[in-house]
Amino acid sequence: MSLIDEFRVTRDGLVIEPALPSDYDRVGDITVDAYLAAGHFDDPRHEYMQFVRKVADRAAKAEVYVARRDGSTIASMTLVPFGNEYADIAREGELEIRMLSVDPAVQRSGAGRAMVHTAIDRARQLDGVEVVSLTTGGSWVAARALYESMGFVRCEQRDWYVPNTEILLVVYTLELD
Repeated sequence: MSLIDEFRVTRDGLVIEPALPSDYDRVGDITVDAYLAAGHFDDPRHEYMQFVRKVADRAAKAEVYVARRDGSTIASMTLVPFGNEYADIAREGELEIRMLSVDPAVQRSGAGRAMVHTAIDRARQLDGVEVVSLTTGGSWVAARALYESMGFVRCEQRDWYVPNTEILLVVYTLELD
């Protein structure tokens, strides 16, 4: 799978592009910070927090993107197709958004929405992809409102719990036109 050929610039100057190796530490930090701020985890040493910091491994097997504003990396996401080892919920014909994270200091700035638009655009470029899917926290009201405002539909029958926890993850999908 190849990455988008050109970067995307939004109306407010946000630049979205494939992550570079020099971004990997920052991507890990943003992801951990966002998950801790959301309240799902309270320990940055948690096993899953260590997993999301393995950005080089993730980038070798999936597409990792960053969003930059004024030269600073403020958001990231990973896109994975069905069958990829990083896919949690992707079914055949789906591109899954994983680990979409916005620096807590700039959340609600439009970066998350811009990243989702980029994921949808990328899905439209891929042969055989008809649906974009994602998982978000059951209690993440702002994230769920964002996805619903963009036309994603909750697929309650696909909801699941983080193994060995009581953390409910809800699944959303968007059928491409």
